[in-house]
Amino acid sequence: MSPRDLLSDPCWQGSDLGHPLPDTTHAVSMALPRWQDVIAYEEKDPACRQALQTIYPRFGLHPLLQTLTARMAVDGLTAWPFATEAAARAAQAHCQRKAPQAHNQLTNFGPLVALHTDAGATPHAKAFWQHTGLGASSRQAAVALGLEAAPSAAEADAARTAVCQRLGAIHGIEAQRISLHPAGMAGLHAALTAIQHLRPQRPTLQLGFPYVDVLKQPQVVFHGGELLQTSDQAQIAATLDRLNPAAVIVELPSNPLLRCVDLPMVSEIAHSRGIPVIADDTIGTGINLNALPYVDLIFTSLTKSFAGRGDVMGGSLLVSPHSRWSPDLQAVISTPAPLGDGDAMALEQASRDVSQRVPLLDRHCLQLAQHLEQHPAVRQVLHPKDCANFTTLMRPNAGHGCLLSFVLNDATRAQQVFDALRVSKGPSLGTHFTLACPYTQLAHYDELDWAGQCGVPAHLLRVSVGLEDPDELWQRFEQALKP
Repeated sequence: MSPRDLLSDPCWQGSDLGHPLPDTTHAVSMALPRWQDVIAYEEKDPACRQALQTIYPRFGLHPLLQTLTARMAVDGLTAWPFATEAAARAAQAHCQRKAPQAHNQLTNFGPLVALHTDAGATPHAKAFWQHTGLGASSRQAAVALGLEAAPSAAEADAARTAVCQRLGAIHGIEAQRISLHPAGMAGLHAALTAIQHLRPQRPTLQLGFPYVDVLKQPQVVFHGGELLQTSDQAQIAATLDRLNPAAVIVELPSNPLLRCVDLPMVSEIAHSRGIPVIADDTIGTGINLNALPYVDLIFTSLTKSFAGRGDVMGGSLLVSPHSRWSPDLQAVISTPAPLGDGDAMALEQASRDVSQRVPLLDRHCLQLAQHLEQHPAVRQVLHPKDCANFTTLMRPNAGHGCLLSFVLNDATRAQQVFDALRVSKGPSLGTHFTLACPYTQLAHYDELDWAGQCGVPAHLLRVSVGLEDPDELWQRFEQALKP
């Protein structure tokens, strides 16, 4: 059976629950086609969870990894597979810090290493797995299980080199300034580890509404993280003076509000105090934004727009040539788990068209945003075109990214509109097919009131716009928005 074409045949109905997005072995998303499915997923409803044919890799174990952990089983313990001993030991050290009395141990399974945890350590192992993205990938599991052949090491090295060169060309820097990691959050892990060499045992400061794991990783795995949601220069300066953080973290733009801080201002006041700035450009992309003059490190989830297929995980970390700490940072950046061979080869192949594909996604997203703004049922559309701070960072002839969010005038209709929307529905973004979700429900289900206080409504709908014909895509949204 040929894979399902999600451009023309999206996973949008109840019968599609749990279908992999895309329809491939290593898909990183799954269909949650109705509002009730999202709630059931968040409530850990057994029927919903059993219907899932895959899961976003940091939020759970891919079916191949589930098979692997069954084979790795040690009585009474939970297994967490890692690609390297260094990654497994990093997870073990985290568990020992958080639960010193709990039991854990390491075992080998072919090329992989498992951390086994008892009930006291398992929540901390799960947090490390989710927040850092350092766990083994589905492709590595397939090789360990003998279901796929081990890739050629030489071909994998060539793929990694090609990806770094491609990223270097996008950003206009040397490829040697870029390192590859198994996920975007693993890129952040490498950034925070490197920053510890400059400013040890200090918390971070994040500006703007956060993607959950960008905030959680420094809070849970490193030395704490504080969140500040203001654009006031004096307040930012005062917080920097009080906290004296290891680094300032910004998202370009934020998820799901799609707003940027005033990066030149933030950079100036942070750097004047000797504080580095770390940016996440996953949504804006380096194709559209030039943040290099203002930041020291940029991490990116290559899983998203760079790959565009939704079937390979990867991340990158870039050292800005403008950073005063550039030589020091380049000297210490490393990772306990490099990007796997099979993943590197898949990522290289998927990203060959990135410079042509991303501008198309950008244009389609802008067209949908403009249509939604004119619709009487829509109260607000959130899109980077309306953020002056984003515009300041744009390269010549650039776009705004593939992501938008919108809020209806009548919040009670959000579920009806979402359920009727004929596009694939599930987590992730940047895919060549349109992907929608009730973002606040998925990312902040246990803190909806807090998110609402931060200006992120519980009924907000987020859309990653794909390569469908823009007019035909708008017809799908128009139909769903009908009373």
